[in-house]
Amino acid sequence: MTTRAVHTKHAPQSSAPAADPALAPVGAGRHLLTAVALLATVPYLVLKAAWLSGSRIGIPDGSVLLDAGPFLTVANAVTLAMDACVILLVLVLTRPWGLRTPAWMLTVPVFTATGLLTPILLGFPGQLLVRALGSGAGPEAEAVREPFLDSWVFIVVYTGFTFQGLALAALFVPYARRRWGRRWQGAVGERLPSPTGVVAAAAGSGALVLGAMFLHWAFGGTAGLGAQQAEAHSAETAAVSVAHAACAFAAGAGALLLARGGVLRAWWPLGLAWVGAAATLAWGAWMLIASLGPELGHGEGPSTAAQLIYAGQMVTGSLATAVLTRFLISRRES
Repeated sequence: MTTRAVHTKHAPQSSAPAADPALAPVGAGRHLLTAVALLATVPYLVLKAAWLSGSRIGIPDGSVLLDAGPFLTVANAVTLAMDACVILLVLVLTRPWGLRTPAWMLTVPVFTATGLLTPILLGFPGQLLVRALGSGAGPEAEAVREPFLDSWVFIVVYTGFTFQGLALAALFVPYARRRWGRRWQGAVGERLPSPTGVVAAAAGSGALVLGAMFLHWAFGGTAGLGAQQAEAHSAETAAVSVAHAACAFAAGAGALLLARGGVLRAWWPLGLAWVGAAATLAWGAWMLIASLGPELGHGEGPSTAAQLIYAGQMVTGSLATAVLTRFLISRRES
């Protein structure tokens, strides 16, 4: 008898919880997390709403954003709506009726939120640390930057995103444990059937290439970067590159571990694949879409090589997501 069969033989066949009251006892901790998640959306929502209404708060004179045109207006409206969806997501995770929400209606936005917030959770504290140590962007890096936003905007918004991400994770994990906990109980189990192994190998290979490229940029390498991007390198940009490298490696490692099976506890390769695939896919898509938009100001746009890197992130993240999905389906079928 296989490992997977042992720990799923007597599992209930329905993924829906037997009783909704599981979320009814809301303690002080959950109240606090709910409040933090909701309040963390306020800075971003207020700024986006202000910019859509014509305000220039946080936008300095000469900023390339002042002449961005309709593309930026649409982008602001879409990102405002995305952050507003966090409010609905918090309600789903904390109210008893949230346990009856169709799985895809919850997992898709949670997967997207995980992908967009994880690199911020990893990179932003690193940026704050290097600034505190006096190793932030030097005058050379600052000089090549076009005027964009006042520095306080980044601090306020990314601090909000950090608290938002931590609170959402703390709310989602117990929710997922109640609803789908059996999916990651026990060992990984059997090797996933072909062609999942091929897909996992491709995800792992892509992750190695991406991770190596991001580390190359983190340590000052310029391959694939435009002249302005290369000149803007600093310890702060290095922290961001390291975060993206870590996410790519996590996506590849998680996909390979899930595909090959074995006696490892299932929860941690599943977590690696979920977080890594989401971050790699979401940020690749985000950066590629932004790079294809109209150029802001008179500076150079992303190089073709950088766009290929973004596309590679999307492909690698998609491959790892496919392996993750196949693994979860196999647990449901067992």
